[in-house]
Amino acid sequence: MQQSRIDLLDLIRSLALLGMASFHFSYDLVMFGLISPEYAYSAVFYYHARLVAGCFLGLTGIALYLSHGSEIRWPAFWRRFGKIAAAAALVTLATRLAMPEYYIYFGILHAIALYSLLGLAVLRLRSSVTALLAAAVIAGAYLLPGPAFDATLLRFIGLSTLPAYTLDFEPIFPWFGAVLAGISLGQFGTSLGLWRGLSQITLPAWSTWAGRHSLPIYLIHQPILLGLVWAFSQLL
Repeated sequence: MQQSRIDLLDLIRSLALLGMASFHFSYDLVMFGLISPEYAYSAVFYYHARLVAGCFLGLTGIALYLSHGSEIRWPAFWRRFGKIAAAAALVTLATRLAMPEYYIYFGILHAIALYSLLGLAVLRLRSSVTALLAAAVIAGAYLLPGPAFDATLLRFIGLSTLPAYTLDFEPIFPWFGAVLAGISLGQFGTSLGLWRGLSQITLPAWSTWAGRHSLPIYLIHQPILLGLVWAFSQLL
């Protein structure tokens, strides 16, 4: 199993970070009244957010398989899990203090931490089986919701009939399906020798730098963007 970093995946992760930053920038512009609030209800805004989240979670699945598909390296896994879980807790605390009505209780970092743990259970499956599980989880988000899942502690499952008032929300249904799809792609690509071939491609360091430092960039980019937009709004 190829365990070294693959530049092309880091490039895709860098582009996903750029998409995330542009989404948050547009959200900040709406929040400060610099563009019409109607933009937050547009199809572009809706699908922009979901495309970015899907990219991150799909890449999480691919990386999980490439790192642990042949053998789960527990020390490395728990180190990464601990960092992401701690960062998720920090996001929850910060948003709870800043915007208590819409704080993030199960956002992208919470999802990556939990789904990385759940994903370990399917690493030995055939890629076709994992793909079917991914499709089932995604379909379940539309077929299974019911009042039984409306309890607050069950909201992270994603089958509640009530809206989620939070700034970021990637529940198990359907978003674990994106991770499963990534694992399936990791499995299928390995059977074809795809990742071994891609690992031979070297890209310029500047194009992959962000993808290699995605967690700190995620944590600091929004406060910086928010501060810049606020400063600009004060000049108007």
